[in-house]
Amino acid sequence: MAVDVLRSKGVPESRICFLNLIASPEGAANFAQKFPKVRIVTAFVDEGLNEKNYIVPGLGDFGDRFYTL
Repeated sequence: MAVDVLRSKGVPESRICFLNLIASPEGAANFAQKFPKVRIVTAFVDEGLNEKNYIVPGLGDFGDRFYTL
């Protein structure tokens, strides 16, 4: 969504850098296909996704655990 907002404000994709901590190969490929000119910088690319689309072995259900009260 952030890339879409920047693009809607006239920022060229070639001037956008997407920075994240951990990615799956599937997620990085999907993002790169949608935004081919955006540079992607990630700290680590994990093995892939499991049947629940959790990064394996990575964070698993980190978001569910972190953002649940």
